[in-house]
Amino acid sequence: MSAESNIQRDIVEVSNELISVENVGFCYDNSEKNILEGVNFNIYRSEFICVMGASGCGKSTLLKILAGFEQPSEGRVLLDQEEISGIDWHRGVVFQQPPLFEWFSVRKNIAFGPLMRKEPKAELWKKVDYYLEKVGLKDAGDKKIYELSGGMKQRVAIARSLINNPEILLMDEPFGALDALTREQMQNLIRTIWWETGKTIFFITHDVDEALQLGTRVLIMSKNPGRVLEDVPIHFSKEFVEEGTNRARFSEEFYEIRQHILHLISEEAERKPADSVII
Repeated sequence: MSAESNIQRDIVEVSNELISVENVGFCYDNSEKNILEGVNFNIYRSEFICVMGASGCGKSTLLKILAGFEQPSEGRVLLDQEEISGIDWHRGVVFQQPPLFEWFSVRKNIAFGPLMRKEPKAELWKKVDYYLEKVGLKDAGDKKIYELSGGMKQRVAIARSLINNPEILLMDEPFGALDALTREQMQNLIRTIWWETGKTIFFITHDVDEALQLGTRVLIMSKNPGRVLEDVPIHFSKEFVEEGTNRARFSEEFYEIRQHILHLISEEAERKPADSVII
């Protein structure tokens, strides 16, 4: 680990509430069918929450509500006891296809948010250099976005979010389109960043192994409408960091939790209510 390891903490024991999701429901104006209904859970500081569920269960809709892109039809979401009413830089978002500015350099893409807030440039460019190094792009700052691979673009997107020092990083299947090797590298990167910075992360994935290797909790969602079906605490990511190996993924406990989650998701995928909704 780097010199920053002195800020590591026992993530599992953190109990400082950051976000409260209270009885949230959502449906579009032209639909009478709820995509989400009665969603309740809390997010605590420095947690790494992975969200899984069958297609159409409302995972991405829930993330959009946390980000402020959508407003719940019922219920509310609180950040530090204040209701979320729109987008702001306190919540960073990383999508599967990062919406970067192709005509800007990597450096200018990362600096975009602080530049819009008119932060002093002398300090800003130092921060840009810091995050370039943190995401492994130290020598790519002057490249244009169209020159980058998919994995490099995601590194830029992560750095662009982190430089704003958000309260929470919201990630919607960020590594889903990457090849297997690049995906593993990006998983290692985001796990290391989470551990060293103590950032809170909300991460949607369809890959149960990815969820178990990254998360401190896995939220399993039902569908039609989407609810939290089960909230599974896990600890393997902490062991990966502390031991420096992925040995935990071959343990009996890992296998049992993996099978349990797959069984829950499979049951939901096969359930076919009369009024099914697919998003």
